[in-house]
Amino acid sequence: MSEPVQRSLPGHIAAALAAAGGAADSADQPWQGRTLGAERKYHNFEDDDGATDAGYAAALAALSARTGDEAAVVHSLASARVFVPILAQVARAHVVSNGLASDKESDMALVTLTAPDGRRALPVFTSTENLTRWNPQARPVAVYAPRAALSAVAEEAQLMVVDPAAPQTFVLRRPAVWALARQQRWLPSYADPQIASALAGSMAALGHPALLGIRAEPGAGIVSADHEGNTSPGGGAGPELRVQLTLAPGLDQDALNALIGELELLWSRNEYFAESVDSVEVRLQAAASTDRPAR
Repeated sequence: MSEPVQRSLPGHIAAALAAAGGAADSADQPWQGRTLGAERKYHNFEDDDGATDAGYAAALAALSARTGDEAAVVHSLASARVFVPILAQVARAHVVSNGLASDKESDMALVTLTAPDGRRALPVFTSTENLTRWNPQARPVAVYAPRAALSAVAEEAQLMVVDPAAPQTFVLRRPAVWALARQQRWLPSYADPQIASALAGSMAALGHPALLGIRAEPGAGIVSADHEGNTSPGGGAGPELRVQLTLAPGLDQDALNALIGELELLWSRNEYFAESVDSVEVRLQAAASTDRPAR
């Protein structure tokens, strides 16, 4: 039997192996006193403990205690870290000889939900505990909340749901999602002076003698409830804006429908109104004998 041929390593590999375990690296820089990776962070959340952001928790507690409002909760998310859930999704599969399906390729996919009214919603979580409670198979991806809002816009989701299945869930409606994605301060439509001005302008433009007053109020749909049934004045899915119309008596149903239809057409043509209002409910109020048309 012939002797095996001895092969020599390339010079650069032999030199690297010879230097391995030495006192210095290949550039003759000493290893002593150096810590690998400690000089810089590789992402923003290396020291994250997975807990809920303190600012968000405080704003949500104030909303529940009715000492805060939902605008403050949305504002607290501007600097908060959240977790976006990612789930494995089969991209290609084939059937093996025993008749069972076998995954050939799989992708990691962003999760979206369908709200009761049919709209698309992006779930996000303030803690790993809340995400695991919702779906133990979901992989948490840490991002700042404005980045999650951008993902919601990209996925054509009209809602962003914070902590679904948690003791307390908070919903950001479309205008709040857009404001967060743009890193702008959000003002609810029912508290926005420009919306009040748009409503007054629509009343003036219509000039209907039976329309005596118009004003914006919080809609019933902004109310949310925790797992114990306690309600908060914010965080619901909508409708968010209630438009209160004060009407003179005497309108029949057809005339009333025509009046409301003309108002809604004026609102839809107002660019600021259309962008800032997620959903509207109209409430009618009969004028008292002392009521006079607004000037």
